[in-house]
Amino acid sequence: MSNNSYNKELLQSFLNYLQFEKRSSKHTVTSYSNDVVHFVNYIDEVLLTEVHEKLIRNWIVDLSKQGITARSINRKIVALRSFYSFLQKSEQTEKNPAAHITALKTAKRLPVFVEENQMDMLYEDVSFDTDFAGLRNKLIIALLYETGMRRAELLGLHTHSFDFENRQVKVLGKRNKERIIPLLPELTHYVQQYVKEREKYAAGHTFFFITDKGKPAYEGMIYRIVKKYLSAVTTIDKKSPHVLRHSCATHLLNNGADLQNIKEILGHANLSATQIYTHNSLEKIKEIYRNSHPRNTKNK
Repeated sequence: MSNNSYNKELLQSFLNYLQFEKRSSKHTVTSYSNDVVHFVNYIDEVLLTEVHEKLIRNWIVDLSKQGITARSINRKIVALRSFYSFLQKSEQTEKNPAAHITALKTAKRLPVFVEENQMDMLYEDVSFDTDFAGLRNKLIIALLYETGMRRAELLGLHTHSFDFENRQVKVLGKRNKERIIPLLPELTHYVQQYVKEREKYAAGHTFFFITDKGKPAYEGMIYRIVKKYLSAVTTIDKKSPHVLRHSCATHLLNNGADLQNIKEILGHANLSATQIYTHNSLEKIKEIYRNSHPRNTKNK
Protein backbone atom coordinates (compact mmCIF):
# COMPACT_ATOMS: atom_id res chain seq x y z
CA MET A 1 0.00 0.00 0.00
CA SER A 2 1.35 3.45 -0.94
CA ASN A 3 1.87 6.17 1.67
CA ASN A 4 -0.96 8.23 0.16
CA SER A 5 -3.37 5.31 0.30
CA TYR A 6 -2.42 4.57 3.90
CA ASN A 7 -2.89 8.24 4.85
CA LYS A 8 -6.34 8.26 3.26
CA GLU A 9 -7.25 5.10 5.18
CA LEU A 10 -6.20 6.70 8.48
CA LEU A 11 -8.19 9.82 7.69
CA GLN A 12 -11.31 7.82 6.83
CA SER A 13 -11.03 5.91 10.11
CA PHE A 14 -10.88 9.23 11.94
CA LEU A 15 -13.94 10.58 10.12
CA ASN A 16 -15.87 7.38 10.85
CA TYR A 17 -14.95 7.78 14.51
CA LEU A 18 -16.22 11.38 14.55
CA GLN A 19 -19.44 10.52 12.77
CA PHE A 20 -20.45 7.21 14.29
CA GLU A 21 -18.77 7.06 17.72
CA LYS A 22 -18.50 10.69 18.82
CA ARG A 23 -21.62 11.54 16.82
CA SER A 24 -20.15 14.92 15.93
CA SER A 25 -22.22 17.33 13.86
CA LYS A 26 -22.04 17.25 10.08
CA HIS A 27 -20.39 20.66 10.18
CA THR A 28 -17.65 19.42 12.55
CA VAL A 29 -16.93 16.32 10.45
CA THR A 30 -16.66 18.38 7.27
CA SER A 31 -14.49 21.03 8.92
CA TYR A 32 -12.07 18.50 10.47
CA SER A 33 -11.91 16.58 7.20
CA ASN A 34 -10.98 19.69 5.22
CA ASP A 35 -8.32 20.73 7.75
CA VAL A 36 -6.62 17.32 7.97
CA VAL A 37 -6.77 16.87 4.18
CA HIS A 38 -5.04 20.24 3.84
CA PHE A 39 -2.21 18.94 6.04
CA VAL A 40 -2.06 15.63 4.16
CA ASN A 41 -1.63 17.52 0.89
CA TYR A 42 1.15 19.61 2.47
CA ILE A 43 3.22 16.63 3.68
CA ASP A 44 2.77 14.90 0.30
CA GLU A 45 4.29 11.39 0.51
CA VAL A 46 5.19 11.50 4.22
CA LEU A 47 3.29 8.97 6.33
CA LEU A 48 0.98 10.59 8.85
CA THR A 49 2.29 8.23 11.51
CA GLU A 50 5.84 9.51 10.92
CA VAL A 51 5.07 13.21 11.17
CA HIS A 52 7.07 15.17 13.76
CA GLU A 53 6.35 18.44 15.51
CA LYS A 54 8.76 20.47 13.37
CA LEU A 55 6.88 19.52 10.20
CA ILE A 56 3.63 20.78 11.70
CA ARG A 57 5.31 24.04 12.74
CA ASN A 58 6.62 24.48 9.19
CA TRP A 59 3.07 23.96 7.92
CA ILE A 60 1.79 26.67 10.27
CA VAL A 61 4.46 29.10 9.05
CA ASP A 62 3.49 28.31 5.46
CA LEU A 63 -0.19 28.95 6.26
CA SER A 64 0.70 32.32 7.78
CA LYS A 65 2.71 33.30 4.70
CA GLN A 66 -0.35 32.48 2.58
CA GLY A 67 -2.34 35.05 4.54
CA ILE A 68 -4.50 32.50 6.40
CA THR A 69 -5.91 34.16 9.52
CA ALA A 70 -4.73 33.14 12.97
CA ARG A 71 -8.27 32.06 13.83
CA SER A 72 -8.40 29.68 10.84
CA ILE A 73 -4.93 28.32 11.59
CA ASN A 74 -5.93 27.63 15.21
CA ARG A 75 -8.94 25.68 13.98
CA LYS A 76 -6.64 23.55 11.82
CA ILE A 77 -4.34 22.94 14.80
CA VAL A 78 -7.31 21.73 16.87
CA ALA A 79 -8.38 19.39 14.06
CA LEU A 80 -4.88 17.95 13.71
CA ARG A 81 -4.48 17.52 17.47
CA SER A 82 -7.82 15.68 17.59
CA PHE A 83 -6.80 13.49 14.65
CA TYR A 84 -3.55 12.39 16.31
CA SER A 85 -5.32 11.88 19.62
CA PHE A 86 -7.57 9.42 17.79
CA LEU A 87 -4.54 7.65 16.29
CA GLN A 88 -3.07 7.32 19.78
CA LYS A 89 -6.26 5.88 21.24
CA SER A 90 -6.55 3.41 18.37
CA GLU A 91 -2.86 2.47 18.88
CA GLN A 92 -1.85 3.49 15.38
CA THR A 93 0.81 5.89 16.65
CA GLU A 94 2.64 6.39 19.94
CA LYS A 95 2.93 10.18 20.03
CA ASN A 96 0.77 13.15 19.21
CA PRO A 97 3.07 15.57 17.32
CA ALA A 98 0.46 18.32 17.60
CA ALA A 99 0.08 18.02 21.37
CA HIS A 100 2.48 20.87 22.21
CA ILE A 101 1.60 23.18 19.33
CA THR A 102 0.18 26.32 20.91
CA ALA A 103 -2.55 28.43 19.38
CA LEU A 104 -1.65 31.69 17.68
CA LYS A 105 -2.71 34.94 19.31
CA THR A 106 -5.91 36.38 17.87
CA ALA A 107 -7.65 39.70 18.31
CA LYS A 108 -10.79 39.37 20.41
CA ARG A 109 -13.74 39.50 18.03
CA LEU A 110 -17.01 40.72 19.45
CA PRO A 111 -20.20 38.98 18.33
CA VAL A 112 -21.98 40.75 15.48
CA PHE A 113 -25.65 41.44 16.19
CA VAL A 114 -28.67 43.24 14.79
CA GLU A 115 -29.98 46.24 16.72
CA GLU A 116 -33.26 45.82 18.60
CA ASN A 117 -35.04 48.49 16.55
CA GLN A 118 -33.93 46.71 13.37
CA MET A 119 -35.41 43.44 14.59
CA ASP A 120 -38.62 45.34 15.39
CA MET A 121 -38.64 46.55 11.77
CA LEU A 122 -38.16 42.98 10.54
CA TYR A 123 -41.17 41.79 12.57
CA GLU A 124 -43.44 44.74 11.91
CA ASP A 125 -42.54 46.31 8.54
CA VAL A 126 -41.00 43.58 6.37
CA SER A 127 -43.55 41.67 4.29
CA PHE A 128 -43.48 37.89 4.24
CA ASP A 129 -45.39 36.00 1.55
CA THR A 130 -48.75 34.64 2.66
CA ASP A 131 -48.11 31.16 1.24
CA PHE A 132 -46.47 28.16 2.95
CA ALA A 133 -42.94 29.36 2.15
CA GLY A 134 -43.64 32.76 3.68
CA LEU A 135 -45.00 31.22 6.87
CA ARG A 136 -41.99 28.89 7.09
CA ASN A 137 -39.47 31.67 6.47
CA LYS A 138 -41.02 33.90 9.11
CA LEU A 139 -40.92 31.06 11.63
CA ILE A 140 -37.26 30.30 10.84
CA ILE A 141 -36.32 33.92 11.61
CA ALA A 142 -38.46 33.96 14.75
CA LEU A 143 -37.12 30.67 16.16
CA LEU A 144 -33.48 31.62 15.56
CA TYR A 145 -33.92 35.04 17.14
CA GLU A 146 -36.29 34.25 20.00
CA THR A 147 -34.66 31.00 21.17
CA GLY A 148 -31.03 31.65 20.19
CA MET A 149 -30.68 28.12 18.82
CA ARG A 150 -27.94 27.24 16.36
CA ARG A 151 -28.60 26.53 12.67
CA ALA A 152 -27.74 22.84 13.15
CA GLU A 153 -30.15 22.67 16.09
CA LEU A 154 -32.87 24.26 13.97
CA LEU A 155 -32.34 21.73 11.20
CA GLY A 156 -32.39 18.92 13.78
CA LEU A 157 -35.89 19.78 14.98
CA HIS A 158 -38.65 17.24 14.46
CA THR A 159 -42.41 17.51 14.71
CA HIS A 160 -42.23 15.88 18.16
CA SER A 161 -39.64 18.41 19.44
CA PHE A 162 -42.36 20.87 20.48
CA ASP A 163 -44.42 20.77 23.66
CA PHE A 164 -47.31 23.16 23.07
CA GLU A 165 -48.91 22.64 26.46
CA ASN A 166 -45.79 23.83 28.26
CA ARG A 167 -44.68 26.21 25.49
CA GLN A 168 -41.22 24.79 25.05
CA VAL A 169 -38.99 23.09 22.51
CA LYS A 170 -36.36 20.40 22.98
CA VAL A 171 -33.17 20.81 20.92
CA LEU A 172 -30.15 18.59 20.47
CA GLY A 173 -27.04 20.72 20.88
CA LYS A 174 -23.31 20.18 20.69
CA ARG A 175 -21.97 16.90 22.09
CA ASN A 176 -25.53 15.52 21.75
CA LYS A 177 -26.62 17.45 24.80
CA GLU A 178 -30.35 18.05 24.98
CA ARG A 179 -31.82 21.23 26.40
CA ILE A 180 -35.25 22.74 26.79
CA ILE A 181 -35.92 26.29 25.54
CA PRO A 182 -39.13 28.16 26.45
CA LEU A 183 -41.32 29.59 23.70
CA LEU A 184 -43.11 32.92 23.84
CA PRO A 185 -46.91 32.80 23.28
CA GLU A 186 -46.79 34.46 19.84
CA LEU A 187 -43.98 32.14 18.71
CA THR A 188 -45.96 29.13 19.91
CA HIS A 189 -48.86 30.34 17.75
CA TYR A 190 -46.56 30.61 14.71
CA VAL A 191 -45.34 27.06 15.28
CA GLN A 192 -48.88 25.70 15.54
CA GLN A 193 -49.87 27.49 12.33
CA TYR A 194 -46.86 26.05 10.54
CA VAL A 195 -47.54 22.51 11.78
CA LYS A 196 -51.00 22.57 10.18
CA GLU A 197 -49.63 23.78 6.85
CA ARG A 198 -46.63 21.46 6.96
CA GLU A 199 -48.90 18.39 6.92
CA LYS A 200 -49.96 19.30 3.36
CA TYR A 201 -46.38 19.22 2.05
CA ALA A 202 -44.18 16.86 4.11
CA ALA A 203 -43.88 13.24 3.05
CA GLY A 204 -42.36 10.28 4.86
CA HIS A 205 -40.24 12.05 7.48
CA THR A 206 -40.61 14.03 10.71
CA PHE A 207 -38.04 16.79 10.12
CA PHE A 208 -39.78 19.99 11.17
CA PHE A 209 -38.54 22.43 8.53
CA ILE A 210 -39.03 21.40 4.92
CA THR A 211 -38.49 22.74 1.42
CA ASP A 212 -41.33 23.76 -0.87
CA LYS A 213 -41.24 20.19 -2.19
CA GLY A 214 -41.59 18.60 1.24
CA LYS A 215 -37.97 17.46 1.64
CA PRO A 216 -35.94 18.18 4.80
CA ALA A 217 -34.50 21.71 4.88
CA TYR A 218 -30.72 22.10 4.53
CA GLU A 219 -27.99 24.49 5.68
CA GLY A 220 -27.72 26.59 2.52
CA MET A 221 -31.46 27.14 2.44
CA ILE A 222 -31.56 28.45 6.03
CA TYR A 223 -28.60 30.73 5.37
CA ARG A 224 -30.18 32.23 2.24
CA ILE A 225 -33.49 32.87 4.02
CA VAL A 226 -31.79 34.64 6.92
CA LYS A 227 -29.56 36.69 4.65
CA LYS A 228 -32.51 37.79 2.52
CA TYR A 229 -34.57 39.13 5.40
CA LEU A 230 -31.71 40.62 7.43
CA SER A 231 -30.64 42.51 4.30
CA ALA A 232 -33.96 44.33 4.43
CA VAL A 233 -33.23 45.89 7.84
CA THR A 234 -29.46 46.05 8.41
CA THR A 235 -26.26 46.87 6.56
CA ILE A 236 -23.93 44.74 8.69
CA ASP A 237 -21.57 42.64 6.57
CA LYS A 238 -22.38 39.31 8.16
CA LYS A 239 -25.99 38.20 7.86
CA SER A 240 -26.13 34.60 9.04
CA PRO A 241 -28.22 32.44 11.40
CA HIS A 242 -25.50 32.84 14.03
CA VAL A 243 -25.98 36.62 13.94
CA LEU A 244 -29.57 36.05 15.10
CA ARG A 245 -28.22 33.88 17.94
CA HIS A 246 -25.84 36.70 18.91
CA SER A 247 -28.70 39.19 18.67
CA CYS A 248 -30.87 37.08 20.97
CA ALA A 249 -28.17 36.88 23.64
CA THR A 250 -27.19 40.55 23.40
CA HIS A 251 -30.79 41.79 23.58
CA LEU A 252 -31.57 39.52 26.53
CA LEU A 253 -28.56 40.88 28.39
CA ASN A 254 -29.38 44.50 27.49
CA ASN A 255 -32.88 44.01 28.91
CA GLY A 256 -31.73 42.64 32.25
CA ALA A 257 -31.52 38.87 31.78
CA ASP A 258 -29.13 37.01 34.08
CA LEU A 259 -25.93 35.75 32.42
CA GLN A 260 -26.38 32.26 33.88
CA ASN A 261 -29.88 31.99 32.42
CA ILE A 262 -28.64 33.13 29.01
CA LYS A 263 -25.96 30.44 29.22
CA GLU A 264 -28.63 27.78 29.74
CA ILE A 265 -30.77 29.08 26.88
CA LEU A 266 -27.84 29.12 24.45
CA GLY A 267 -26.52 25.75 25.60
CA HIS A 268 -22.99 26.96 26.35
CA ALA A 269 -20.76 24.47 28.14
CA ASN A 270 -19.34 27.14 30.45
CA LEU A 271 -20.05 30.71 31.46
CA SER A 272 -16.93 32.13 29.80
CA ALA A 273 -18.47 31.50 26.39
CA THR A 274 -21.50 33.57 27.38
CA GLN A 275 -19.53 36.41 28.97
CA ILE A 276 -18.39 37.71 25.59
CA TYR A 277 -21.84 39.26 25.22
CA THR A 278 -21.15 41.53 28.18
CA HIS A 279 -18.77 43.47 25.91
CA ASN A 280 -21.65 44.31 23.59
CA SER A 281 -23.75 45.41 26.55
CA LEU A 282 -20.88 47.53 27.85
CA GLU A 283 -20.79 49.39 24.55
CA LYS A 284 -24.53 49.98 24.89
CA ILE A 285 -24.04 51.34 28.41
CA LYS A 286 -21.28 53.67 27.18
CA GLU A 287 -23.54 54.97 24.42
CA ILE A 288 -26.41 55.62 26.84
CA TYR A 289 -24.00 57.29 29.25
CA ARG A 290 -22.59 59.59 26.56
CA ASN A 291 -26.04 60.52 25.30
CA SER A 292 -27.64 60.95 28.72
CA HIS A 293 -25.15 62.45 31.17
CA PRO A 294 -25.93 66.14 31.68
CA ARG A 295 -22.29 67.20 31.50
CA ASN A 296 -22.03 65.66 28.03
CA THR A 297 -25.41 66.86 26.71
CA LYS A 298 -24.68 70.43 27.79
CA ASN A 299 -21.42 70.45 25.84
CA LYS A 300 -23.01 69.29 22.57
